[in-house]
Amino acid sequence: MIYITGDTHGDPDRFRLPKLRKLKKHDTLIVCGDFGFVWDGSEREKKNLAWLSRRRYTIAFIEGAHENYTLLNQYEIVDFCGGKARKIADRIYQLIRGEIFEIDGKKILAFGGGDDEETDLMDLDDCPDFQRLPSGEDTRRTLENLEVSGGAVDYIVTYDTGFRLRSFLKMETNCFNNLHAFLDEFGSKCRYSKWFFGCFHLDRRIPPKYYGVYREVLDAETGKEI
Repeated sequence: MIYITGDTHGDPDRFRLPKLRKLKKHDTLIVCGDFGFVWDGSEREKKNLAWLSRRRYTIAFIEGAHENYTLLNQYEIVDFCGGKARKIADRIYQLIRGEIFEIDGKKILAFGGGDDEETDLMDLDDCPDFQRLPSGEDTRRTLENLEVSGGAVDYIVTYDTGFRLRSFLKMETNCFNNLHAFLDEFGSKCRYSKWFFGCFHLDRRIPPKYYGVYREVLDAETGKEI
């Protein structure tokens, strides 16, 4: 089964929740950005990753606005559930932007990254500080993979959201960049049943298809907390 949660910010206690004991060997927990366990390469961090890799289930995450992209980029890109991902440790993967993964019979489009600044940094691909925002290659990959998938997936998993949803939630509507425009663009071109996002530290369902996730752990199929 597939489960979804929000920002964990490198906090091991988020994975000690009693509800996570329900997850089994072939289950996958997806973190919607700001995973935070690849931050400084310290011995403590290595111990935390080793501990996480011993969970019975697989942990997959997308990037948020607060990640060490320099460290993340050092990990090997591997094939994972029909898409490309960085293998961080046994059963821990970073899902590459714009890739579509087939997990438990469901197609999942992953698109990490986000920004809080009122800037348009989409074209600054070569600057590590700006890797939290997508590159032209990321957006092309997304549209190409969507075309191959027939324009349809089961779930979309992002950190940020498009401008339309931001406006509806009355959150940072004056902070608009090309990422928000692109999320609106591919969202309008794609057929999907649920869209999960994590950037607002919000546990809330926005009918008919949007789910803000933070501390809750949702069953992706039902959209309900476990």
